[in-house]
Amino acid sequence: MTLTYVFHSCFVLETEKTILIFDYWLDLNSVVPQCLRKEKHIYVFSSHFHEDHFNKAIFKWREQRNDITYILSKDIYKQRRANKEDADVWMAKGGTWSDGTISVWAGGSTDSGVSWIVETEGKGIFHAGDLNNWYARFLSDAESGKIIHSKEMDEDIDPIAHEKQYLGELKDIRKITDSFDVVMFPIDGRIGNGYTLGGRQFIDRFKVGLFAPMHFVASGFESAWRFKEYANRKNIPFWEISRNGDYIEL
Repeated sequence: MTLTYVFHSCFVLETEKTILIFDYWLDLNSVVPQCLRKEKHIYVFSSHFHEDHFNKAIFKWREQRNDITYILSKDIYKQRRANKEDADVWMAKGGTWSDGTISVWAGGSTDSGVSWIVETEGKGIFHAGDLNNWYARFLSDAESGKIIHSKEMDEDIDPIAHEKQYLGELKDIRKITDSFDVVMFPIDGRIGNGYTLGGRQFIDRFKVGLFAPMHFVASGFESAWRFKEYANRKNIPFWEISRNGDYIEL
């Protein structure tokens, strides 16, 4: 398999038989046009409606190919970002789908939409979408049931309840599988101290063949590399992505 980092949370995973495109937003290095020219069935995933994970431009790819399968989170339709006929498969947490080539389970999220669990050609793949322990920085001062106001996000939050939800989502995923060959997960320095906690909690609970960071555009590539030290301690290979269009052979 070849895993290519496109931008932000978008990756392309090419297997012997298929091409999987996750959470397309922008493509500054023209990775996708190359994929569209290959004679492999393409599966396009969008985990939720936020513009940095879903771009209507994906539907224009149909003008070049008629063998693309679109697998989208139901919140995209509910938020009126797409029409019902735009996707081949609409999924919410707990949903499953298979066409004999790939099998898909929709996991939960601590934000909008879903996370993706995919099995194809004997390999297990996880794309987190916006599943993460987003309010980890507030945990040191948090009290159970106490609401804290986040100036950055301009919202009132309960960090302890949020973490409990996050760990609950991981528990639900473990009911499906406890190991992945490839994991794509947010390591976003913008959320402040403890921004790697969600990723650390994930690899504490799952066997991981390769950990690929994502969602780090605003804080920079090197901010994501901070996770490598912990991954090394767990003997989990970590991909130090260094540029848009970077790729790794698996």
